[in-house]
Amino acid sequence: MSIIGTDSARAGRIRLAQLRQELLSPVNALLGYAEIVHEEASRKGSPDILPDLNRILGAARDLAGKVDRLVEGDRAKSSPGSAAATQEQELRHELRTPLNAIKGYGEMLREDVAHSSSDSLRADLDRLLVAAADLLLRLDRIVRFSVDVEETRLAPDQTGAVIVSDLMRSLGPVRHEPNTVSETGSILVVDDIEANRDLLSRRLTRDGHRVASVPGGQQALQALADDEFDLVLLDLMMPDINGFDVLVRMKADERLRRIPVIMITALAETESAIRCIEAGAEDYLPKPFDPILLRARINACLHKKRWRDREQKYLRRIEEETAKFERLLLTILPRQVIGRLNQGEAMIADRFEGVSVLFADLVGFTQHSARVTPAAMVEYLNRLFSEFDALARELGVEKIKTIGDAYMAVAGVPDPNPDPFAAIANMALGMIDRLSRVNDYFGWSLQIRIGIHSGPVVAGIIGTHRFVYDVWGDTVNVANRLEAYSLPNRIHVSQDTARQLVGPFVLEPRRSIDVKGKGKLETFFLSRI
Repeated sequence: MSIIGTDSARAGRIRLAQLRQELLSPVNALLGYAEIVHEEASRKGSPDILPDLNRILGAARDLAGKVDRLVEGDRAKSSPGSAAATQEQELRHELRTPLNAIKGYGEMLREDVAHSSSDSLRADLDRLLVAAADLLLRLDRIVRFSVDVEETRLAPDQTGAVIVSDLMRSLGPVRHEPNTVSETGSILVVDDIEANRDLLSRRLTRDGHRVASVPGGQQALQALADDEFDLVLLDLMMPDINGFDVLVRMKADERLRRIPVIMITALAETESAIRCIEAGAEDYLPKPFDPILLRARINACLHKKRWRDREQKYLRRIEEETAKFERLLLTILPRQVIGRLNQGEAMIADRFEGVSVLFADLVGFTQHSARVTPAAMVEYLNRLFSEFDALARELGVEKIKTIGDAYMAVAGVPDPNPDPFAAIANMALGMIDRLSRVNDYFGWSLQIRIGIHSGPVVAGIIGTHRFVYDVWGDTVNVANRLEAYSLPNRIHVSQDTARQLVGPFVLEPRRSIDVKGKGKLETFFLSRI
């Protein structure tokens, strides 16, 4: 066939589709009015007019069927040209026959119900007749096959020609080349008829796909469990598990739900297609299928799956990086504070009552570090402070910071602690035990001083380049002084803290100390029973 002949045939098919679209709206309106009038007469008990209404309804359904089939059959396959006028005449005759029946019976019924008590019945019948008369007047203008596909100027009677010409320019001709495969992948063919499986598998293999085929739904589910596929071509009607149930099970499985599925079936009904698309099918192709159309749909499905796979890969990478970032952030800031920052809080500063603050410092560490290598010193501190961090997590204590060989922690900030005083006391006792274990590992003999005080503090974030969560206030200063006045491997606590400690603790009174800005304070040494 010549290119001109091909374009002419395509123009005819497109014009038929556009004609069908123009006719569907008024024809559906006619059918709707006919159904309403019929229902109204049945409901109001008018049996004498039902026979004519049945004829009107039948003619309306016949008209709708003719329009619905407009792009099928011999008319769609024939090309316009010398036979265009004949085609137009035949189609006008086909459509006028039911239209004239609707109009004729409708006019007789209007006379019959002229004196009826039902205003709504008369009004709907009038609407039906107006719609029928309007469509009859417009039929000659709408049904025009003899269009010039090269026409580009818009005139009142040339709208259809321009639509056809514009659509042909946009779509362009389909090139029927044997090797137009843009995507290849692993495809599972599911069909209970061996010849269908063999033909489809051979065609797909020739296109470069890796193909597996199975005869039923159960085998399909097993194949999907055992192997990875990029696409499933699934028959709808199978004896063991039908294709729809296989589709539903796939879409309910987290691993399988992203595999695109094209339903291929001899059941060419709209309801089945709708159900399959709603259940998650990518496409629905009736048998016998056009191999070029199937190839185009396979290419489209595989292309979309490649992009979805890339998207999932990037999302997993983002999730991994986000988790890594959050873990890193948790080493710097409390979880609650991170949450508030994520919610957009720019300034975080809170006052807390009843907080216990701990300061700890290694005794003689500066002198000892001068006698060991820098690597040994850092390894020791890393091991020791990691032990302290783990202990803090166990007890619900918040590590604030380390400064050199000093360690600071609080209980009751920012998360509430049911007993911050006991928690910080157990933290201090545990730190001495863990220092001993680390000393045994390294063969060192360092000791630690610890000071604890309890009271109100202010806590918040400072800095913009490097966030630091810190606490301030008189309570912090006193705890720092108590550490400075403590003794090696002893826990020096204030009277405010000692009052709150009950249970397995021993408090040994110590002489009062003079704290700058506070005067003399009664203090105690803490130990276990």
